[in-house]
Amino acid sequence: MTYPRELWENTRLEHKSYPIQLFQNHCGPTKPNDCILYLHWHEHFEIIFMRQGSGVFHIDSRPYIVKAGEVIIIPGGGLHVGYALRYEEVYYDCIVLNASLFNDWVHDPVHAKFVAPYLEGRLRFPVKPAEQDETCFNYFSLLDEAIAELAAKPPAYQLVVKSKLYAFFTLMSRTFLNHQLAAKPAEPYFINRDRFKLLIQRIESQFSEKMSIEQAAKHVSLNPYHFCKMFKKLTGRTFVEYVNVCRMNEAERLLRENDDTISEIAVKVGCDNPNYFTKLYKQYKGMTPSQARRT
Repeated sequence: MTYPRELWENTRLEHKSYPIQLFQNHCGPTKPNDCILYLHWHEHFEIIFMRQGSGVFHIDSRPYIVKAGEVIIIPGGGLHVGYALRYEEVYYDCIVLNASLFNDWVHDPVHAKFVAPYLEGRLRFPVKPAEQDETCFNYFSLLDEAIAELAAKPPAYQLVVKSKLYAFFTLMSRTFLNHQLAAKPAEPYFINRDRFKLLIQRIESQFSEKMSIEQAAKHVSLNPYHFCKMFKKLTGRTFVEYVNVCRMNEAERLLRENDDTISEIAVKVGCDNPNYFTKLYKQYKGMTPSQARRT
């Protein structure tokens, strides 16, 4: 799986009237720490239903281990990335939807009380809802039915999907709303999220740029110690590891798509020493650049 040129993902939803999309993902066979979902963010909600295997998803710097049969909900604007935990096949379904899917209810007072606070971002569902309340396991069948409709696309599937997802959001609100309204508002856990977004977008687009930890820390107004801690929490990798992974993914693309020499590609991804580049490539890709070009 390759990293995007930009951190922000312009997720294109098929129909403007029904802004929803299903992505059925197969990653495998994986080994521990393989990327199964590249780091990105978008304005849409994302619901991940793990079907087989397991993974750890970092969402706004917090790690969540997800096993088969479990669901996580990623709020709009949340940075998220996923890694494999062990040697296994990983399958997961991903529903991406925009809150505008439910605009038909915007003037309904019950909708305004129960569902709108979540769609507008004033409240957030727990990332792992069933971990907070096991009742939520009963709601996952609605997601199953919505996914089946999205996959098969029978006539008027959009209406069925819309109704199933609206029921899911409503039942989730019934479970969590009163407790969340009664709780004291918490300070955002990851205040510098937007600055980190810009920094990581720069890392993933300007491969040849040399950037030290100290320079990166200045971009997000943190000292190097706290920067390293926050970066690891956010991405699941150290700053150096993340930069190297991005560069080696770009090198892999260049080796496959153009005829530049290995030394030229090394320079393009920020490695002036071809021998060091070869060492890094083998470390992250399991083969030398020359071997990769022959495959």
